[in-house]
Amino acid sequence: MHPETHLALHRIRSAELRDEAADFRLVHRHAAREALRTRLGWTLVELGLRVLPDRTAMVPRAPRTA
Repeated sequence: MHPETHLALHRIRSAELRDEAADFRLVHRHAAREALRTRLGWTLVELGLRVLPDRTAMVPRAPRTA
């Protein structure tokens, strides 16, 4: 193969690989952000459930009469 042809093919393939790598980074960055958002959301739900008082341990009050 002629050296110039080989070099041209190498440049084309190199550009294709760079584009694929950029797409791969974008997809995984978005997926990582979504996973973090989901984890944070469930952590907040769990924290909220721990902060709420246990309803079964509360003593029922008699209704107020005016």
